[in-house]
Amino acid sequence: MKRIPFKTLAVFSGWIVLAQFQAANRAVAHEGEHAPIAVQPAEMYKPTAMPDRIVLSWDADPRTGATVNWRTSIDVSHAWAEIAVAEAGPYFAEKAKQIEAESMALKTDINTAHFHSVSFSELAPGTKYVYRVGDGANWSEWFQFRTASDQVEPFSFIYFGDAQNNIRSMWSRVIREAHRDAPRAAFILHAGDLVNTAQSDAEWGEWFGAGSWLNAMTPTLAVPGNHEQAKLPDGSRRLSHHWKSQFALPSNGPAGLEETCYTVTYQDLRLIALNSNEKLEQQAEWLKSVLEENTSRWVVLTFHHPVFSTAKDRDNAALRALWKPIIDQYRVDLVLQGHDHTYGRTGLDVPDQLNASPEVAVPVTLGNVATGVQAREPRTGTVYVVSVSGPKMYNINRRPFMKRVGEDTQLYQVISIAGDKLRFEARTAVGQLYDAFELVKRDGEPNQLTEIPAEVAEHTRPIVEEEAPVGK
Repeated sequence: MKRIPFKTLAVFSGWIVLAQFQAANRAVAHEGEHAPIAVQPAEMYKPTAMPDRIVLSWDADPRTGATVNWRTSIDVSHAWAEIAVAEAGPYFAEKAKQIEAESMALKTDINTAHFHSVSFSELAPGTKYVYRVGDGANWSEWFQFRTASDQVEPFSFIYFGDAQNNIRSMWSRVIREAHRDAPRAAFILHAGDLVNTAQSDAEWGEWFGAGSWLNAMTPTLAVPGNHEQAKLPDGSRRLSHHWKSQFALPSNGPAGLEETCYTVTYQDLRLIALNSNEKLEQQAEWLKSVLEENTSRWVVLTFHHPVFSTAKDRDNAALRALWKPIIDQYRVDLVLQGHDHTYGRTGLDVPDQLNASPEVAVPVTLGNVATGVQAREPRTGTVYVVSVSGPKMYNINRRPFMKRVGEDTQLYQVISIAGDKLRFEARTAVGQLYDAFELVKRDGEPNQLTEIPAEVAEHTRPIVEEEAPVGK
């Protein structure tokens, strides 16, 4: 019998020992293994001394002011913002002006935090500024923003329908794609339902995380949706305690609706934000007074609940009866809404009733004879839009006067104004042009609307015919 060399046997034995050692290690490892542990909201959204949830906005004239809000732990009792004119070099910091913040504590469902706010004033129009926030030891990075010009210049802004659900996982890409398309946007407008649960600090944490540093550089304007209304023990509802803690919006609306119903003038645009959750009659009177004294060339309204609902089995008849006659009277150019988790956009001809057609029968007189011929009733020329940016989707109920609709599609809108022209683009979450049109101002007449071809077909669900009951 042939003998195995000692060296070979030693090597072979070593392999066996090594294999046994590795197997034992694997067994020990398997014994200690467990399923991944999810990070809990209280830990993930825990405030610290380092500023977070930084958001820029306006509570006054965008030409000469801005506001910034942020959050810290309760360890920070005094906070400041520093601001300077932006320069190409790094020495602007030596010239920065320091402003002490107003601070308030907010007890949420998972923590208690301090929210801080500073209003910048006496800024120069059309100027780029740089700012940071902190407590003297813990500072944010420096952020840049530009004040509105005191001249009429071209600009654009971004408009979102409801983000609401799965914000961190499914909405983040939408706001970031919008920024890729409009990196110089003057502001971002949210038409309500930013979150799903009004008092959920974790959901607000998701919303701020999705926008991240963009919120700190591009001013945010928003109106509350029904999901920003917290339900109280007695069954009534009130505005989320997060709203005024974390935003600083204008307080120039009706008493009791501060920072939820307001108006902002940005160059030649009058933006009017309404709170469609409450006090509709009071806001109707206020809206009429604002439009009566308006001198801006363009007027855009935004609120949450649509004048013409796009979702099936929905209608806001009381709102339409109160607000649409005023919109008609003053020839508002564009109305931007949310709530219905579908997409729908009208032309210039819209009816007064939800299920009516813009084509109406009116007698046409030739000489002294009424012919009874069908004719189009003159309309005022307002375009109504409903859109959704988050992943929650509803069934659509298309109306005859809707020029473009969509289902199961996350969208953002970029609106550009240049002199007498307004261009509207609705884009999908992957950047495709889903809907577009252009409005041109005509003195003494309704706007001229030009449809712009989309890059993709309408996205709607297949219609499923209901089977008739047997014997009928």
